[in-house]
Amino acid sequence: MAILDTYDVIIIGAGAAGLMCAIEAGKRGRKVMLFDHAKKPAEKIRISGGGRCNFTNLNIRPEAYLSNNSHFFKSALKQYTQHDFIALVEAYKIPYHEKTLGQLFCDTSAKDIINMLLNEAETAGVELYLETKALSISHQDNKYTVETTRGTTHAASLVIATGGPSIPKMGASGYAYDVARQFNLNIIEPYAALVPLTFEGEMLEYCKSLAGVAVPSIAKFKKQEFHEAMLFTHRGLSGPSVLQISSYWDHKSPITFNMAPDMDVYHHLITAKAQNPKANLVTVLSQILPKRLAEKICTMEHVSGNIADAKDSTLKSIADNIQNWCITPDGTEGYRTAEVTLGGIDTDELSSKTMETKKHKCLFFIGECVDVTGHLGGYNFQWAWSSGYVAGQNV
Repeated sequence: MAILDTYDVIIIGAGAAGLMCAIEAGKRGRKVMLFDHAKKPAEKIRISGGGRCNFTNLNIRPEAYLSNNSHFFKSALKQYTQHDFIALVEAYKIPYHEKTLGQLFCDTSAKDIINMLLNEAETAGVELYLETKALSISHQDNKYTVETTRGTTHAASLVIATGGPSIPKMGASGYAYDVARQFNLNIIEPYAALVPLTFEGEMLEYCKSLAGVAVPSIAKFKKQEFHEAMLFTHRGLSGPSVLQISSYWDHKSPITFNMAPDMDVYHHLITAKAQNPKANLVTVLSQILPKRLAEKICTMEHVSGNIADAKDSTLKSIADNIQNWCITPDGTEGYRTAEVTLGGIDTDELSSKTMETKKHKCLFFIGECVDVTGHLGGYNFQWAWSSGYVAGQNV
């Protein structure tokens, strides 16, 4: 299919936000060109949620989003809610289920969501071009001209939906930031977010020795805390609580972990010492923690044998290491494994009601490339659906 010379709307980026925008614009009778450099559309949808796509969350709320402007995203999330997207999923009879904390996943495959979006786009008359790269963008006489590897095309409205640089092996890049700079828009410095934490030296060896061990935890940094699982890895720490707190970490201060959030560990140990003094300390700790972790903590405290032989001060120290483990990471795994990007196009440059830039009429930025980042658990997909929908109503 050859591209036409002129469209009403050109959308660069066929991911979640770009597809949603194209669908809504097409429904309004707009002539839409949607293109992407990848061989297949919506690759992040395909791999998300272990291949089952955590497509939204029942508990979408402003507190679950990070941005320099804590009010910006509210308008889009109200205009197109999680219930609106769920209704679309149900209209296609896609089976889904709720996991923990309101997270909704496909029962079978993320491809169900992709096929739904592609069908909606086709029905709306969207022209989709894959393996097509943007070479240059210009604006003159109220028209945007985009030179691509398939030829040059024009449109009154241009939407940038190319995401952020997280997971570069999938072709992710900072292209949206390059376009923003071209049009003199401010960018909030981007960082890898929802990303595993890394360590060096002794702490790295400690984590390596426990790789594969998972525990329930409370991860806390300043006023933020998350009650979810934590996982030791060969590079450091991962798991939902770690990914969540990484979005708030300032890259220099300690993070506190409670690896037994549902009990008073010191009270448990003192009680065990009084009631069963001949019990092995590792055995007692293994009632609370995975055995490998219990053994490691005892080794670090230089204690072994019966619990009766351990001083109360030692038991207090062990309890603190479990429930108030305070550590400072050396860094993160970076964009290579980050689920999303923190920062991006400054929201002060955009209309919260339309996603249009204030400086340039009919130029829109949506999705991950904008300085709006959600918590783990479907919040970032909902931002993609909502911001894409809003732009689609206004292009």
